[in-house]
Amino acid sequence: MFVTRIVCAGVAALLVGPASAAEGSVEYMLKAVEGRYNHARTLQVLFTETYSAQGRPRKTESGELFLRKPGKMRWQYASPAGKLFLSDGKNVYYYTPLGNKAEKLKLKETEDMRAPLAFLLGKLDFSRDFKNFQVKNEAGATVIAAVPKSDKLPYQKVEFAVSPAFEIRKLDVYGYDATTLSFVFENERLNPPVDDKLFKFKLPPGAKYIDSSAEQTGN
Repeated sequence: MFVTRIVCAGVAALLVGPASAAEGSVEYMLKAVEGRYNHARTLQVLFTETYSAQGRPRKTESGELFLRKPGKMRWQYASPAGKLFLSDGKNVYYYTPLGNKAEKLKLKETEDMRAPLAFLLGKLDFSRDFKNFQVKNEAGATVIAAVPKSDKLPYQKVEFAVSPAFEIRKLDVYGYDATTLSFVFENERLNPPVDDKLFKFKLPPGAKYIDSSAEQTGN
């Protein structure tokens, strides 16, 4: 979810239903989204990721995202095949098949805009983390724009597109450097069985490995 130095619910019996016209306030919508995700232990969803920057061609990638409390995530790419972004809750690992190289960093130190999406699972609190909310309707979804309260994050604005069932279908993350990272989510599954082994990084054969977490701690 995303979202990002982040993204991305209750069990089926506890899912909150669509809002009625009388309940259609911003506050109601935000609490309903929080209620959907904050009760989940795991989440599995397909994603399409698009990166845009001034003066550069847009880059689109896709794959499957697995989340597990607390703070564990696995971005498993099908395009490009083999690419991986993984968090075990303390560290993050990047692997790119292009060049066959991997890097380890402290989760709290990474500037990657995928890392903050861990807040989608069990830590989502809009009023605590965001301000200056704006709402609009777009293509059958409610789009909520907000500004992070913290100035220590690598993005200046987020937009959530929320379905009538309070699923986050799209997340746009706007960086300070005029970059935009967009995620479209499909086939969301709440509380599927997710093996903890998915969040343990295994170095591919012959890959170059850089442990930048040691540098971050001054070792």
